[in-house]
Amino acid sequence: MPEENLTRELGTALSIDYVEQFGQRINSLFELLGLHRVLPVPAGTVIKTYTSSVTLDETEIEPGAVIPLSEVKMEDGPTYEIAWDKKRKAVPAEDIQKYGFERAILRTDEKLLNSIQKGIRDGLLENLATGTGTQEGENFKQLLAKNTAAVKVAFEEDDPEVISFVNTFDAYDYLGDADITTQTLFGMTYIENFMDNKVVFLSGDVPTGTIYSTAVDNLVVYYVDVAGGEISKAFDFVTQEDGLIGVTHDINKQRLTAETITLYGLVWLAERLDGVIVGEIVEEEVPGA
Repeated sequence: MPEENLTRELGTALSIDYVEQFGQRINSLFELLGLHRVLPVPAGTVIKTYTSSVTLDETEIEPGAVIPLSEVKMEDGPTYEIAWDKKRKAVPAEDIQKYGFERAILRTDEKLLNSIQKGIRDGLLENLATGTGTQEGENFKQLLAKNTAAVKVAFEEDDPEVISFVNTFDAYDYLGDADITTQTLFGMTYIENFMDNKVVFLSGDVPTGTIYSTAVDNLVVYYVDVAGGEISKAFDFVTQEDGLIGVTHDINKQRLTAETITLYGLVWLAERLDGVIVGEIVEEEVPGA
């Protein structure tokens, strides 16, 4: 069989492996959270976040009198445009010779996959940082408890499941030698069923002394389906059925490199910013200190 055909077949196999890894990781994350709002949208869609407040009129109403209005305010928060995120990396002939074709591609593909995961996580944390709910606590335990309570109050009609994102050092300072089971998924360490939270994620990207908390149902994933539309007609991307990401492998003969190209458009965010609690650890001042 000609070498060109062998390369194409192996490249397709590597692309399939790549999308399966990404799909398995992100779908496992959605299953862990019980996240159901994963919505396909066209590229270029502008997503709005908002805050809301309700002021109920408490006037005692006489029989037959006009019922006064209660006020519901909806204010816009930051907007997000679903744009294509394109990544490309190339492995030179020297590395292919040194490590072998398949191994050289797999080593660098893993790095690229981790970078894509981090970009999605960073986007969510940046969104959570714009939350308008606030709490203060004197220590990690107190703040996490107050954040959790604040989320339950914000969504009390919905019986919310709470999730929180905490700084890794803050969490381990509190846990110490406690016998706690941690797991890792989508590049994040997490603890399940901890202090009335469905999941608590530990991340070095959360600022020290800060805790982000919200309800699972407040999180929405918007994505562009790479598997359908005109994109799939023009390019030979390998995708999963849900089309969350497209991947292709190719050979650039002019540069003697083996290239991996990825395409996706995905935004993971909290829809209601008043339902996101940004808590800060504020140590109690000691009189005379």
